[in-house]
Order: sequence, then structure tokens, then C-alpha cells
Amino acid sequence: MEYVSRVPRPPLDELIDDLYYLEGASPYARLTLPPMPAALLIVNLGAPFRIRAGTDIEPAEYADGCVVTTPTRALEFGYPLRTRSVGVHFKPWGLAPFLPMPATELCDRPVTVEQVWGRPAVAELRDRLATADGPHEMLTLLEDVLTRRLCETTGLGLVRHTSRVIAAASGAVAIGDLRVAAGVSSTHLTQRFKKVIGVTPKRLARTYRFAATVFSINPAGPIDWGDLAGRAGYFDQAHFGHEFRAFTGLTPTRYVEVRRQFLREHPGHVLDSWPLPAD
Repeated sequence: MEYVSRVPRPPLDELIDDLYYLEGASPYARLTLPPMPAALLIVNLGAPFRIRAGTDIEPAEYADGCVVTTPTRALEFGYPLRTRSVGVHFKPWGLAPFLPMPATELCDRPVTVEQVWGRPAVAELRDRLATADGPHEMLTLLEDVLTRRLCETTGLGLVRHTSRVIAAASGAVAIGDLRVAAGVSSTHLTQRFKKVIGVTPKRLARTYRFAATVFSINPAGPIDWGDLAGRAGYFDQAHFGHEFRAFTGLTPTRYVEVRRQFLREHPGHVLDSWPLPAD
């Protein structure tokens, strides 16, 4: 599987972690993506893929691609035999300037790119990408489109600054302290977060803490779950286990078993750091 990525030029680098190109056979027919403090846009150039946003929701098919705001639950992606796409990994607040609606309307509700940008614009973009001369030209083209679509977003500065404070503390912050530091009411801060990111400051902090904790796990070695939970700021190991199941649908020990399966069956794969086999 080929994976090419790069950080965009300013001002997009304030909103986006990276632009990427992905092509090849998925390591598994279905992959689970646990929640991350990030948003996602995929422009699909191959056969349709499917997304299931929670076990209580039927999978939906996405032909032109998808837009996903910062999620609160795991997403299951079902891939065709070969996949080809370009995409954007947004910072939590980064998608808002490209949306025609508040992010909260899309929370845990992935939509097609057409539903966000309209059919003519998406059809033109996919045609241009499909005829581009290689991944780097495709990423430049996508970057140019995003730059042209960049819009002013009310409250973006407040949300971006506060989110960076949350990120720097890996989610271990008191939301009341954030409100005081920002000089706004709890209601105002929550409303801005929901509009820009789609979730509350408290929920974003939980997601940052969970992500930091998971990335600190070395699946190849022994794990002291009690010590790990304590260092991450969870009340106790039971609290940590509850959060883990809420985010992934798995117990911590089962998560490590699945990660080890991925590493064992596909060592060094470009997708081995976060997605989990769902089969």
C-alpha cells in the first residue's frame, strides 16, 4: 500500500496536520478507527467504501468520499479490494472553516463530500485529481482547493487556543480553569466548541487523554495497566477500563491482542499505528 503525506503551507498548517494520498489493498476488509482528537476528509477515487458509525447504526456507502468531524465513538471502515483516495487529517478545529453548517450537526454522522461542497464542485475535483500526474500533484491540487474554500469562522480563535491548551496537557485540565483563562462563560465556551469542533471542551479533553494514553502503550512489551492508568490521570484502573471500552468497544487487554495481531500479520505497514482489524 502506498501512502504519501505532507504538511500544507500557511495558513492551512494552522488547521491541518497533513494532506495524504493512499492507494493499494487494505490489510483487512474492515478496519476500526477509535476516536481521535481530529477531523477527516476523504476524496475517494476508487470503488465505494462503507462506514459504520457505531454498532447500533447500519453501514452506509460512500462513493465520492466522506467528511467526519471529531468523533465520540469508533468508526468501522469497510474497504473494497483496492482503495485509492486523497484526504485531509484536520486538527480538531480545522474542519470548521470548510463547512457550511455547524460541526455539531455532523457529530458521529459521517456525510459525503457532496453533501458538504455540492455535486458540481466535488465532480470537478475528483476529475482533476484522477487525471493529475502522481500523488504530489494531487496533494498540491487539493491544497489549492482548500485554500480557495477557506472561510472566516466565528469563535475559531477562542476554540483553537483553548484546544491547544487541552492538547498540551494531554487532556488533563480542569474545564473551569479554561473558561476563566479565556474570560468567557462555560455556556459560551461550550457553544463555540460545539459549533467549531462538534463536541464540548470536556469531551475533547477526554479524547486527548485517551489518545495520549493509547499511544503510550507498547504492545510488544509487558504492560502495567494500573501504573499506566494512574500516570494518565484516571481515577483508578476500573475508570480507565470503562473509558477504554467507551472509546473502542474493547477492553484494554483485548485492544493489545488486536494490535499485536496487526503487527504480527502486517509488520511495518503504513496503517499500523492506529486502525484495528474489525474482522
